[in-house]
Amino acid sequence: MAVDGPWLTIIGIGEDGADGLSSAARAALDHARIVTGAPRQLALLPPLKAEHLAWPAPFDDGVAPLLARRGEPVVLLASGDPFWFGAGASITRHLAPGEWIAHPAPSTFSIAAARLGWALQHVACHGLHAAPMARLRQDLAPGQRAILLMRDGKAVWDLAAYLEESGFGASSLHVMEALGGPRERIRAVRAEGFELDDIAHPVAVGIEMAGDGAVMPRASGMADSWFEHDGQITKRPVRALTLSALAPRPGEILWDIGAGSGSVGIEWLLSHPSTQAVAFEADPLRAARVRTNAARLGADRLCVVEGRAPAVLEDRMRPDAIFIGGGLSEGLLDAILRLPGGRTRLVANAVTLESEALLAQFHARMGGELLRIEMASVAPIGRRRGWKAAYPLVQWSVTL
Repeated sequence: MAVDGPWLTIIGIGEDGADGLSSAARAALDHARIVTGAPRQLALLPPLKAEHLAWPAPFDDGVAPLLARRGEPVVLLASGDPFWFGAGASITRHLAPGEWIAHPAPSTFSIAAARLGWALQHVACHGLHAAPMARLRQDLAPGQRAILLMRDGKAVWDLAAYLEESGFGASSLHVMEALGGPRERIRAVRAEGFELDDIAHPVAVGIEMAGDGAVMPRASGMADSWFEHDGQITKRPVRALTLSALAPRPGEILWDIGAGSGSVGIEWLLSHPSTQAVAFEADPLRAARVRTNAARLGADRLCVVEGRAPAVLEDRMRPDAIFIGGGLSEGLLDAILRLPGGRTRLVANAVTLESEALLAQFHARMGGELLRIEMASVAPIGRRRGWKAAYPLVQWSVTL
């Protein structure tokens, strides 16, 4: 039986099962030929005529079999709101408009906030089913709150340990199991000394943050101490000016060429969750250090490419922004100019006289802004203090 109109109905289902479904969602279930979802979700349904198919793990393995049933009346079950850390967008990106319809239920975040009495617009919300704990790092600050969707009970233990290691062991954890259903249970404990060993799935955790751990700043130019490095790092004041010139915007992509510690690419990613970045680094030890820094600071989506520019840039499209922090040469600049692409903001920093002369030459040829940055910091002179100058730095920024 072919369907005239949407063949796929995505239904958000809560722990109260069919009792919480709308009349439209119930009608879709009654007319479905196939109902698919996690075994736990299928078990929440009343007897139906439709064939039940358990969605496989990993999740992507179920997409092709679903698409193979295109045109038949199919219902896909998802938890709560399918389009908030749910399966909805993972499926609809494979479909054309008009092929699907969705009936969301209240999200776990909404139910959790209602149970705790928290204003959801002021709460950080994360889906950590398959994401590292460090995704939470930028939000850790005393007095702040977060609601997290967790994979299982062990993940809650890992969360408590992560908070304690980060200096936020004094945080209160609200462990919320099977919200909205007959098995619902909420318990409040401290992260430090966490010992709940009977946590049932599905589980969410509300965090009231407390402790004396380091808080990541939101402005550009984090302290150098946040990054592991061997001295090859764009120092904090220069990094702040560099990121200001790069001007990250939502959805944009950065190339960080000669990444060193990865500090510029990482701060680019921390500016907005939709930004992307590729770090190019020729030294394998530094490339490994870039990956470590990115994972620890919650910027694990940083793509690290080992190789020397300009060779490693061949056959690529220019991104929205490019930073040259190491390996600056005429050959590299010419190679970037030859790459296809649209408007690209290019920022290059130079310390040596030869590199300064190169940037002055390209500035005269192409325009843009040429900035000379001179800094000095206080250092001891005997029993007194004086200014110790750093090497002056020249920065060229231009839109290609």
